[in-house]
Amino acid sequence: MGEVSKWDIYDKLIASIPDDLRIEACLTGLSWFLVRSKGVGIAMTPPEGSRDYCFTGKINGAPVKAVAQWVKSWNYFEAAMGLAAINSVINTPQRLEETLAVKWEEQPSKDVFVQMREQLRGKKVAVIGHFRDLELLAPLCELSILERRPQQGDYPDPACEYILPQQDFVFITATTLINKTLPRLLELSRNAFVVLAGPSTPLSPVLFEYGIDMLAGTAVVEQQTVWQLMQEGDRQKFFDTGAKMVQVAAKDYSIFRNTPEYRQALA
Repeated sequence: MGEVSKWDIYDKLIASIPDDLRIEACLTGLSWFLVRSKGVGIAMTPPEGSRDYCFTGKINGAPVKAVAQWVKSWNYFEAAMGLAAINSVINTPQRLEETLAVKWEEQPSKDVFVQMREQLRGKKVAVIGHFRDLELLAPLCELSILERRPQQGDYPDPACEYILPQQDFVFITATTLINKTLPRLLELSRNAFVVLAGPSTPLSPVLFEYGIDMLAGTAVVEQQTVWQLMQEGDRQKFFDTGAKMVQVAAKDYSIFRNTPEYRQALA
């Protein structure tokens, strides 16, 4: 990845949002923020956000692009809602089929850590964010978990500066887009195979330009089901009901770019 502004990755994502599209609804859940426009976009509710903050009158009916720009805000609640707005356009099933050649019958039913188990065997693996069931990887590889709020055995996030340059694989939670640490984490992970992971992940090929080798995110395919679950405070059930895991490698996208289907999608 060349020398670019740390805001460049954000600006490219925002630029991909149409000017005339408006937000139909939003939801500020206990665990997830949702925005509905072209589809339903998800972003994790920030634990660092102020519970006194209120979005009343600022979102419903607003241009998606205007709210998407909040992803650059240092108010983490605004940034998360901005990311959800971006994902409501980028992570729709139709767009994923057109821009990333996603074939739903070929998408995994297991998360990326399970899917890549054999590739990780015997390797140095760092994970930014304490994802569920990570302990299952520990017997297979040299595992380092880095967390802003460390659990037992985790490293605090400043350890990234020391640990990431030595890794074979680095998995980064997409919530790092919200807290603005992603650009630096990518700089530190230049020598590794990098996966951006979690439901907050914008499934955009733009991200492949910045040293990310795989996107592992979520697309909402049954909007009403997921919306109701989130209204009721759901944390994880939506993974199995109404949403699909999506994993796309940069190398596969590179092949797709040379096909007639890709050129037709751009037309």
